[in-house]
Amino acid sequence: MTACTPLTVAVIGTGQIGQDLVSKIDRSSWLDCRLVAGRNPHSAGLRHAAHLGYPTTASGIDAVLAAERPFDIVFDATSAAAHRRHWPLLEPLGTLVIDLTPSKIGQMVVPTVTGVWAAGERNVNLISCGGQASIPVVQALATRFPVRYFEIVSTVASTVAGRATRLNLDEYVATTGQAVTAFSGVRDVKAILNISPAVPPATFRTAVHAVIPGADAGAVRMVAEQVAEHVRTFAPGYDITACTVVGDRVTVALQVIAHSDVLPPYAGNLDIINSAAIMVAEQYAARAERPSPVEVAG
Repeated sequence: MTACTPLTVAVIGTGQIGQDLVSKIDRSSWLDCRLVAGRNPHSAGLRHAAHLGYPTTASGIDAVLAAERPFDIVFDATSAAAHRRHWPLLEPLGTLVIDLTPSKIGQMVVPTVTGVWAAGERNVNLISCGGQASIPVVQALATRFPVRYFEIVSTVASTVAGRATRLNLDEYVATTGQAVTAFSGVRDVKAILNISPAVPPATFRTAVHAVIPGADAGAVRMVAEQVAEHVRTFAPGYDITACTVVGDRVTVALQVIAHSDVLPPYAGNLDIINSAAIMVAEQYAARAERPSPVEVAG
């Protein structure tokens, strides 16, 4: 059979999410990291990328734009405001941009709900960590039951809520709420993000609260467990921890344990959105079908 040439990728952003992205790219046979771009020349993210042998720069997006050839894929792991500046610069290059910020610019993707990529789209938006965790449950409940209200409450440890996360709080809430409505059809929604200073750090968890007249507890649990099984195909630490039905009040509680070379186990918020990003990139690479000249015996 014929070996496929990995697609070239660049990562913009060197915080914890960027570090984990680089580690996940390093393990992928579909992706070839050609540049990791940040702004702080002394950042841990640039040191981590350099340790893995990848080119690094402190020139940010300018270095991405100055590359001799456009990258096949660019991951933007900065902030919503930064992505709004980056996209008009990246769009003419014809690259696939995978946006890990709550910018609301690109096509919203939740792998088990939408699939990983819509043909012709060049800006894929992964909504938020809470969105990636909750929307599979939200969409499944709304498909099965007459839902009147959704409330999404996510809790992340303060030690993994970096500067970009804190700058993005308003965008996080607005984008997550908009996505819940888009994928469920329910207009009465609320999204909440709690940053916990607890010691030891709190494991990433999300509660999906819903108002569902006539909800059956057994049916709700079955739907939630089916969702979890699907999500675990790319985020193995995803787990339903509780399902309760009291009258028309339904709660599905879940947590995500990180499976990462660089993240602590409680940082499931970063792991799930990065795992979704890698899944999008790898399946895009698989569809690209770019054979290398090297023939592999089969």
